[in-house]
Amino acid sequence: MRREQGVTLTGFIVISVIMIFCLLFAFKIGPAYFEYYTIKKQLKILAADPVSRAPTRRDFESAFTARQTMENIKSIGAGDVTITKEGNEVVLSAEYSTKVPLFGNLSACMDFAPDSK
Repeated sequence: MRREQGVTLTGFIVISVIMIFCLLFAFKIGPAYFEYYTIKKQLKILAADPVSRAPTRRDFESAFTARQTMENIKSIGAGDVTITKEGNEVVLSAEYSTKVPLFGNLSACMDFAPDSK
């Protein structure tokens, strides 16, 4: 005689609840990571673009502000970007923190440091 195989209703509910909490957590912190990768991509583009590597800070800020508006970047502004030079290469970097409320009084605080390397 064969025994039935499969997941019990209780096991299915427990697994479903765990999966739902994991998905909700990912949906909460996901946008912060997407914005980080967008900022990193824009810094790489600006560092490689000869037009935006202008000699004045004002020209760089206007180029970054235009990209910030197009890409809907809200965590940092043009004034938060640090411009350094390593050899012949311009390196753009920034540091910022994002606080994401999860549920109740529990929040996730994430520190990011995107750069153009």
